[in-house]
Amino acid sequence: MTPFSVFLVVPPLTQLNTPYPSTAYLTGFLRSRGISCHQADLGIEMVLRLFSRDGVRAIFEQVRGQKGPLPDEACAMLEAAPAYVKWIEPVIGFLQGRVPGIAAELASPDILPRGPRFQGRARFPRSMLVENRAKLRATWFLEDLADLVQAVVSPHFALNRYGEHLTRSASSFDMLAAGLAETPSLTDRFMLDSLSAHLDRIRPGLVGLSVPFPGNVYGAFRIAQAVRRQHPQAVIALGGGYVNTELRRISDPRIFDYVDFVTLDDGERPLLSLVEHLTGTRPRGTLCRTFHRDQGRVRYSSGETEADFSTNDAGCPTYDGLALDRYVTVLDSTNPMHRLWSEGHWNKLTVAHGCYWKQCTFCDVGLDYISRYETTPTDRMIERITGLIDETGRRKFHFVDEAAPPAGLKSLALALLERRMTITWWGNIRFESAFSPDLCRLLAASGCIAVTAGLEAASDRLLEMMKKGITVDQTVLVCSAFNGAGILVHGYLMYGFPSETLQETVDALERVRQLFAAGLMQSAFWHRFTATAHSPVGLDPDSHGIRIVGPRFQGFAENDLIHTDPKGTAPDWVREGLRRSMLNFLEGRGLTMDVGGWFDRKVPNPTVSRTWVRRLVRSRLEADDPTIERRLVWLGGSPTEGTVGRVRKAPLPGKDAAVTVALPSAEARWIEHLIALATPKEYEGQAHTYPLLRDAVASFPGGRKRGESFLSSASWRTLRKAGLLLV
Repeated sequence: MTPFSVFLVVPPLTQLNTPYPSTAYLTGFLRSRGISCHQADLGIEMVLRLFSRDGVRAIFEQVRGQKGPLPDEACAMLEAAPAYVKWIEPVIGFLQGRVPGIAAELASPDILPRGPRFQGRARFPRSMLVENRAKLRATWFLEDLADLVQAVVSPHFALNRYGEHLTRSASSFDMLAAGLAETPSLTDRFMLDSLSAHLDRIRPGLVGLSVPFPGNVYGAFRIAQAVRRQHPQAVIALGGGYVNTELRRISDPRIFDYVDFVTLDDGERPLLSLVEHLTGTRPRGTLCRTFHRDQGRVRYSSGETEADFSTNDAGCPTYDGLALDRYVTVLDSTNPMHRLWSEGHWNKLTVAHGCYWKQCTFCDVGLDYISRYETTPTDRMIERITGLIDETGRRKFHFVDEAAPPAGLKSLALALLERRMTITWWGNIRFESAFSPDLCRLLAASGCIAVTAGLEAASDRLLEMMKKGITVDQTVLVCSAFNGAGILVHGYLMYGFPSETLQETVDALERVRQLFAAGLMQSAFWHRFTATAHSPVGLDPDSHGIRIVGPRFQGFAENDLIHTDPKGTAPDWVREGLRRSMLNFLEGRGLTMDVGGWFDRKVPNPTVSRTWVRRLVRSRLEADDPTIERRLVWLGGSPTEGTVGRVRKAPLPGKDAAVTVALPSAEARWIEHLIALATPKEYEGQAHTYPLLRDAVASFPGGRKRGESFLSSASWRTLRKAGLLLV
């Protein structure tokens, strides 16, 4: 008898450069429970089939066979079809990192066919690396082909989404059902060919479709259709981020013509209960957080009595089954922060489940993925990092938390230093004042290169209404702390929040301009506020001064709500000005320009002082208060000594260069002892205990008062610059 196996699938499409991590987490968990589990990313498989010589030939065959007139751009590309066929596989190989030697050739302006995406591009600066020129041209080449596919061959296709227009704000299942009733397109067929090969190989008892975004839903249901036909004995379950936020009230039984079960929230417990049910050890009525159809009606089993698995017990993610060397880098900007999302593979982990703040009124703070906060033990994080390095051979990590806690990051950074582990990492945070210059220096020493965080409306009045828990001034200081440590910063920005005025929008853009001009923020993105069904604003619109006017729920998705805002005066047309300004800021352009010049209509002048950021950064004072409980960590090397009479000179190797402090012998010995205690020790089974500042001051030669005075001395300031941190 064939053992029961699970097949987890990420449908098209997410990123092209790295797998979406949901199936990696769940595969690792199920295998830790002794369950046979396989995984596949049908998105990258479909794209590579499309962007092959045979795939591009098939594209142009369909273009030639179209009835009626073609767009001018399609006609021009059709004439250049042989060049597209010739270059497609070298371009893909280059963007996969397999053939770096053709960079100089691809960087030439006369090699690749110049489709619409090449038009109107500014000349590359002479300083731009040849590799970057090649990646940009190769990306435009792929984007031209993708545009052609969407315009003529498959309207559902885009490079990072698939059929999204069918499911965005889809309160009814009708539009998706109509799309699924159409004849499969060329890209559908490529996707389903890959699926067929996996099904024949695995013959799964359960197929799990992980749907993180609206742009994965159409692909998921197409896959479900095919599984029903080819492998009818398999049970099909639907879950993932989109399901968790948008399908919490499903009532249309047609959904279950395609899938058997729909699960909510973290997938570990629901999937395990499904496996137990399908192998005969659990009744259907006791499933966990699962919808199913019973006698023509949609039923829900909550499984309330069973707790979720802790972050410690969830298993280590695994990418086994996902060919990491086949993923493709696309480069639409040379901005160093922006390209982190599209370049190379990142192992994905979370420092904590949920959000420790969970008060923001625009956020789904009541849903499990936000509300259930739990940190991952540091030793467990180290195990997972080590396991992923061993499995993938890659030391790049992206911590995909809702908001990684400062204390958890500090503990992780120290653990990495103690274990002499060299990794590169970035992650999502809040602009907390806890991110002091010293903590940022510690994170940088452990491998942190970038952080992302929400500044949202960049207005103190609106931030207070959002219950964001930060101020715009505080954000400047946190950005400055990260900048001082050499860490890049990306800001998530929002416009159109309830009662927001046009003046506040203009002021927000001026604040963002100053952050970019000062080098404190390297990347950002504006999006329009949307009231969502599960956020405090959506649940209680009256108290936030708005009125919900749609859409009417019709049994399928429920998340994005349409609202009217009688007090707000930020019009939709500001979007283009915000978008245009950000495209330029990302490339370092227009940073001294009056922000009103980005808009097509007249806007009020900003009320923000043009020296706002500069003044805040200059006025920052960092006093070392011995009454605050902070620990000392030394990031420099071991001091050496030289004695001159009663004075000892102690050269201190710091991060950038060695410095010397000359002190009386007793004080010099105190410093040497303090540095010994504060230096991360090689891990030997338990974490090192770092000295508290207050204890160090109390042990200063001559007593506490002299120790407190020493904290104001030039020697102490030299120590601090050389690498003595307070965290």
